[in-house]
Amino acid sequence: MSSEDLEKYEAEMELQLYREYRDVVGLFSYVVETERRFYLTNHVDLQPRSTENGEMYFEVTMQDAWVWDMYRPARFVKNVRVVTFKDVNVEEITKSDLEVPSTGRPDSED
Repeated sequence: MSSEDLEKYEAEMELQLYREYRDVVGLFSYVVETERRFYLTNHVDLQPRSTENGEMYFEVTMQDAWVWDMYRPARFVKNVRVVTFKDVNVEEITKSDLEVPSTGRPDSED
């Protein structure tokens, strides 16, 4: 397999993953980003923790999540637990973010 074939394969896998994301994003309420992964979930619990020497880390638990990972054979996971010393971003998805804006033309259907 040439490097061009590999690049084409990875581009196709990325497009397939994006299409799957687009199809499932409306099923979830939260987006969770960690250093290594991107998740969609309906239940997330983020707990700041500290080590004995005072270093801060985060423990994130999610239930019934979808994970953005094109190399993973099954992207839906029942339970996820992430422990990280890096930043964690949790955002609530507003349904209006998922709606296509109307064109504003009187003859268009909303």
